[in-house]
Amino acid sequence: MTQEEAFYIGYITKTKGLKGEVQLYFEYDEPDLLDLDVVFADINGKMVPFFVSACKMQPNNTCNIYFDDIDHIDKAQPLLRKKIYLPLTKMPDRSDDDFHYNDLKGFIVSDETIGELGEIIEVNEYPQQFVATVSYQNKEIMFPLNDDMIIEIDEDEGTLLVDLPDGLLDIYLSN
Repeated sequence: MTQEEAFYIGYITKTKGLKGEVQLYFEYDEPDLLDLDVVFADINGKMVPFFVSACKMQPNNTCNIYFDDIDHIDKAQPLLRKKIYLPLTKMPDRSDDDFHYNDLKGFIVSDETIGELGEIIEVNEYPQQFVATVSYQNKEIMFPLNDDMIIEIDEDEGTLLVDLPDGLLDIYLSN
């Protein structure tokens, strides 16, 4: 399996105990909907499968997992900070009116004052907010996606109208 055939769900944060248990932090919106019988870890650019023998969901967007054949902390240690994926075939179905900030990737962004900025090349989820990355004047600029800045989302046209704070672009363009 390649990375293009998978979707990112989170990463391994730490080991727990001595018997190979690890903690997976979810960056996926609804981890309860995921089928976690087999997950794939990105190890040196290769998607390596790991079969889940036990998984216990936690309330803080994490779960504790035991993998088959990983029965000691020394075997679990190399998995720390590895990105975890699931095959696209296991992506939960969403209803048509279910829209997420991640869906904005590929949209064309325009600012009310400046005009067109460019295409959203990445949407990252951080603990407090989603952040869009746009290539503008050959520099990567980032801005938060929130109700204060977003004026209009046109899903049919694939456009996003925002009102960026004064001086935000200057920070990126001044270097």
